[in-house]
Amino acid sequence: MARNRAASTALLCPSAPPEWENGVVIGVVLGPIDQPRVNPLAEPLLLTEAVLAQCAPALPTEVLRIAAPCAEERCANFRHGSCALIDTITARFAPVTDTLPSCRIRPNCRWWQQRGRDACLRCPQIVTDSREVD
Repeated sequence: MARNRAASTALLCPSAPPEWENGVVIGVVLGPIDQPRVNPLAEPLLLTEAVLAQCAPALPTEVLRIAAPCAEERCANFRHGSCALIDTITARFAPVTDTLPSCRIRPNCRWWQQRGRDACLRCPQIVTDSREVD
């Protein structure tokens, strides 16, 4: 499902790595490693070195959901003008909610623009990085 967007509005990747410029934290990962859930923040939080340091010893992408301007062709997940990651997510994962979760970036979210409701119903279970813990 494609949605129109204003040319001047940069779309945001809702699962960006911390090294991308202009990142903001949009949620905190809670729950067990086999059933993580992203708890959205009431307002995005500027991603700073201090915020990143609070994640240790975990990787920031294991405990935070970070949004940043979509890197498009500079991203390994961007193919043929769209995000292949959200296509994979909607194909492989079942929804984890039947109502749209709270989201402060939805109007500018690449996943929402590309897959609409199907993306949002799966989004709370997506962790950018996860490791098995001994």
